[in-house]
Parts: sequence; C-alpha cells; structure tokens
Amino acid sequence: MPTETISLGFHGAARTVTGSKYLLRRGGASLLVDCGMFQGLKELRLRNWTAPAFDPKAVTAVALTHTHIDHCGYLPRLVRSGFAGQVLCTPPTADLLPIVLKDAAKLQQEDADFFNKHGLSKHKPAEPLFTEDDVERTLGLLQVVEYGRPFKAAEALEATFLDVGHILGSAMVHVRAGSDGVQRTVLFSGDVGRYDAPLTPDPTVPPPSDYVVVESTYGNRTHGAERPIDELERVVKMVLKTGGVLLVPAFAVGRSQQLLYLLRQLESAGRIPRLPIHVDSPMAFATTEVYLKYLESGQARMDPLTGGPMVGENIRLHKSVEESRRLADLRGPAVVIASSGMLAGGRVLHHLKNFLTREGSVLAIAGYQAMGTRGRLLLDGKRTVKIYGEEIVIRGSVVDMDGFSGHGDSNELMRWLGGLSGAPRKVFVTHGEPDQSAALGERITREKGWATHVPEMDEQVEL
Repeated sequence: MPTETISLGFHGAARTVTGSKYLLRRGGASLLVDCGMFQGLKELRLRNWTAPAFDPKAVTAVALTHTHIDHCGYLPRLVRSGFAGQVLCTPPTADLLPIVLKDAAKLQQEDADFFNKHGLSKHKPAEPLFTEDDVERTLGLLQVVEYGRPFKAAEALEATFLDVGHILGSAMVHVRAGSDGVQRTVLFSGDVGRYDAPLTPDPTVPPPSDYVVVESTYGNRTHGAERPIDELERVVKMVLKTGGVLLVPAFAVGRSQQLLYLLRQLESAGRIPRLPIHVDSPMAFATTEVYLKYLESGQARMDPLTGGPMVGENIRLHKSVEESRRLADLRGPAVVIASSGMLAGGRVLHHLKNFLTREGSVLAIAGYQAMGTRGRLLLDGKRTVKIYGEEIVIRGSVVDMDGFSGHGDSNELMRWLGGLSGAPRKVFVTHGEPDQSAALGERITREKGWATHVPEMDEQVEL
C-alpha cells in the first residue's frame, strides 16, 4: 500500500515579511493558511498580479490567522481566480474582515482612478487588484470558529485556533493532518504577539507539534526597554515644544486602537495636555467599535493600567476625502493618525507631504516597516521620498517608536517556542527578511538543538 503524502508549500512570507500563504496538502485535500498581499519592494508587489504557484480552484479551505493585509489581503483576488471553499476564522476576525477588505478594495479603486487621471501607470487603463464585488463574494464564504474548538478544514485535515496575542482575533493554527496510518501535526504561528502588551492577552502556550512554522519579523532584534506609553509621551512632548504636527502612520486594526487608548491614559494622568487628535481613517473607528465589543467580553484586555474610554471629545474622525484634505491647513500642536501603517498608500501620503515638509513636525513610526516601503526608507535615514511621482523633501523629524510593534522580538519568540513540550521534527522559519529568519533559525538550533529550515519562495516539502 503506497505511503500517504503530506506536503507543505511556502507561497509567501518566505525570506520576506509579507504575502503569507502556506499550503498544506494531504491527498486531494488542501488547506491554505493565510492569504496575504505582498507589500514593500516593487518585485514583491508585482507578485500580487501574477498567478500563484498553486491552483486557487483546487484549494479546499483557507484558515486566517488575523486581519492584517499581509495575511488576508489577497483573499478577494483568490476568489476572483476561482477559489470557492470555506474561509475559516475566529469571531473577532470575522467582524473585522469586512471592514478591512472593503477598505482595501476602495483604496485599490481610488489608486487606479488616480493613476488613470494623471497618467502615472504603464497599464492603460490601470485596474484594481480586486473590486468590492470580489470582496462581497469572499465574505459569503466565511465560517466562524471559536478559539480552542477543533474543526474539519478538509478531508483528514483537522485544525484548531489558539490565541496568539498580536491583535484582536489573531490566532495560531494547529493542524492535525492525515489518517490513523500517517499523521502529522503542524503548528502555524501566525504573528506572535508581545507579552504584557496593551489591549491584547499574552500568546497562548503552543501545543506539542511535529512541525512548526514560526514568524521571524524580529528574528535577530530585541525591542527597547522603554514602555510604549513612555515613548508616546516623549514624542508628543516633541511637538508640544515645536508647535508642529505629530503624524502617526498606523494600521487601522490594532495600532490605532493602541494609540488612542494610550493617549487617553496620558491625558487622564495629566502627563500631556488634551491635544486635538485627528483620526483620518474611518476604518480605524469602525475597528475600534469591534475592539470595544470584545473588551467588554474579556477577549481583549485593557492592560495593567486603569481602564478608561479610548475615545474623547478632543478626538475628531474624518470620514470623507474632503474632510481629509482640509487637514492640510492644520497647525500644531496636534496629532494625526492615518493609514497605512507602512506609508504604502492611502490618506497618510497626503499628510506626509503636507506636514513633514515643515520643520517642527514629527513622523512617528509605530510598527514594522517592510523593506522597500517609504516608512523603512525614512527610518533608514533617507530624507526624500517619492509620492505619486513627486520627490518630497522631509524637513521634520522621524522617530522610531519601537515599543509599539505588535510582533514579539527574538527573546519573546524564543519564550513562545519554549512552551512547546518536546522537540519538533523541524521548525520552518518564515515571515522575515533573510537575515532575520536565518538568525532566528540559528538561535533555535543553538539554544534548543532543534532542526530548522528557512524555506525559499514556492518551496514545497514533504512532512
């Protein structure tokens, strides 16, 4: 009798940080863990427009770890390409996904319209990667699964979501693959959150697993000792002194809520005055409502600080494009929070052009910046960036608020892996730039004695 084959393909987030897609196959059934969009370098972004190395029509189901675009943003394109299986996720992810994907479709269309209007695209006409209709078809495939409850993802593929911190709804995915004769357990970390972080619980202790796929965003780095609330106070006081505008590019899911919450804490404690706070992201406000729903149910914690509202009278939401444009006349001291978190697109680019060309304004980077993104270039010291074809000179200050990262650093990743009882057969190190992935793999082998491997893009291995 032939041996049953179980294989794992790495079709994204392999030697890079974005585009997470891991395809687990057993016989004719397959589970795609995450379906993310590539971001950053042009060569990566172009991969969004090329067909994946697997047939979308042949994928049985998709399991989502969370709602950041680099983990879920390719889903509507997958559906457009013929995928019609189940999309499995936790309850908070199901609440957040419509907000995230509809906003992404809108931005795709707005960017295409802008490029067509100004003749900035080589493609005539420029088209969006996916449309709102694609998103609606995607949402029709959603199946909600509670944390800790095993579910059948495909034939002989049983999976369980376990909380991994990071953002509301995020999960590691533990998969039991195969029949009684040949069975393997595979643990997909998703993005491992931080310990003692505002708003989110600590990552759950991982279950025993034959194979582990672990992220390595900060595989060779450790976060500073300064607490996020102290970092934020220090940066706010910079614009209080200069009279400038504090611009924070922030993910609408997770980071924006963390910023609003800590700003309120600083105000309540009298550590900063009550400044005008402009949130130029309708998606961030819609997401905040979801966060408040789960805060009340205990699925997202407020952290050791005293509780309090995340919104206040000094916070202004800017819904329309016209309202956003009027912020160009804003004078400080004031705070503007806008998407996207990596300065890849959206309204934040116009604010970058308006505010950071003035001395006294501050750009506070509050999260990971992928290689090739504007945020990464500015953190690396570049003082000019191209925005819609125009070179912009940065005259304000650029500050890295490292403590706001939602990813565990090297020590925290090792702490999480240390919860495994017994040694896995192999640990696959993914979702990191090559040096970060290699360093984490070497550290795991050195300290744990476990076999590790950093896969190439589209590499497939038998388990």
